[in-house]
Amino acid sequence: MAWARAAIFAALSFWGTVLAAQDVTLTSPDGQVELSGTLLGFDGEFYRIESIYGELTVDGSGVLCEGPACPNLQDFVAEVAISGSSTMGAVLIPALIEGFALRNDYLTRREPLEPSGFTYVLIDASTEKPVARFYIQASTTDEGFADLLANDADIVMALREIRPEERQRAREIGMGDMTGANRSRVLALDAMVPIVAPSNPVDQISPQALAQVFAGQINNWAALGGADAPISLHLPGARTGLGQSVEDKVMGPIKLPFADGIVRHDRAGDVVDAVLADPFAIGIASYAETGDGRALTLTGTCGFSLSAQRGTIKTEDYPLTAPMFLYIPARRLPKVARELLAYMRGSSAQIVIRRAGFVDQAPEEVSINDQGYRFANAVTSAGPEVSLEELQRMTRTLYGMARLTTSFRFEAGSVRLDAQSRSNVQQLARALEQGTYDARQMLLVGFSDGDGPATANRNIALRRAEAVRRAVVAAAETANFERIQLSVDAFGEALPMACDDSAWGRQANRRVEVWVR
Repeated sequence: MAWARAAIFAALSFWGTVLAAQDVTLTSPDGQVELSGTLLGFDGEFYRIESIYGELTVDGSGVLCEGPACPNLQDFVAEVAISGSSTMGAVLIPALIEGFALRNDYLTRREPLEPSGFTYVLIDASTEKPVARFYIQASTTDEGFADLLANDADIVMALREIRPEERQRAREIGMGDMTGANRSRVLALDAMVPIVAPSNPVDQISPQALAQVFAGQINNWAALGGADAPISLHLPGARTGLGQSVEDKVMGPIKLPFADGIVRHDRAGDVVDAVLADPFAIGIASYAETGDGRALTLTGTCGFSLSAQRGTIKTEDYPLTAPMFLYIPARRLPKVARELLAYMRGSSAQIVIRRAGFVDQAPEEVSINDQGYRFANAVTSAGPEVSLEELQRMTRTLYGMARLTTSFRFEAGSVRLDAQSRSNVQQLARALEQGTYDARQMLLVGFSDGDGPATANRNIALRRAEAVRRAVVAAAETANFERIQLSVDAFGEALPMACDDSAWGRQANRRVEVWVR
């Protein structure tokens, strides 16, 4: 990794939890116990060393440290390396660090870090001494995971989920299960948005047609209702998290390879610039960075359409949502880093996320009066297996309630919640522990796609709602469930969000919603 590590270590004798290999000796005050090894990290309270007994964590208050890597305990400066997605590293993480500093009366100083990073120094306003250095390397999601597995990063910024081989490697080197509740979290939400130049007359496209365009099967705008002109293609770089999400979520469901001749861009903003410069171009960009590009609405043959908006992204109703992840290995971080991570979950951070142009995760209530189009669609699209009685039961049950923007979906062909939903479990559990919904009724409502008999679909949807309830109750360890009515129900295929004739539509329809009164 080209971090100019040698230059950094020459200037600093200590790198937070990522240290040069140097021997230290930890000795008990009475001299009776002595432990030697390579110092891997110090978080201000605990030493982490590689010894003949393996990797050990030792309470710093009970030992004396001798050796060239021993930190300065009197003026300890926490140092944390953050690596990964440039989309997150360029704007979102700096904005959150600034917000955290303002909330805790720290001053900040930004310093360049070659080749593509920078350092944020937090300074105690009263003493004018540094208390923390955050080294941020804004490159790609691939680079972030590579740095983590090489022990060169403490936190990874990712625009995709960790790959199975990366997860396995992390387990093997003692970093724990990186998909666990304390190892991964969704920081904010983004989405993949197909964009064209404002002069292009095409304003909508089906997800299947979008995949066929980037596979080269549709190569003329006339096939999409536009001009008789060839389509030029632009995508984020193949090693970027957004580019890999396009491969997984756009091309993956119908198993199509990318066409030759696609122009790749390492910076998400460059995709937008290229599309704006070519009236016959199409690209897929980040929702937060669409700029002057015109976003295409995703549509289906049955008449449903979904556009990328803050609300549809937050609920995951928009099928190309792209969660923005933080991954943290199973080791102690310095106290100030733990405080920053805790701040990122709070309401103040959600405001910062919105102002930075991304979609926050603060739950919002959507009145049933504002969802008339959904219920109208339910009536007009109801097949012979969805009875009038079931539609009436659904309306009576939900009347007077509001839908939370927190939703739950499952991995394809699995009862395991997807990554965003696992994060939503923790979020909802914290709200219950804090008493946010005390003295209120909360209903977890399961829905399904329309593939198969309606009765079986309702039963599947009910089991999924019950699975979400069990997960939330297990996570909300300190919540008082005597103060809240938490129940489940299901209406199967009665309230579709998208057409059932594609994998994308069926995935959008399989969900558990949260309703409150």
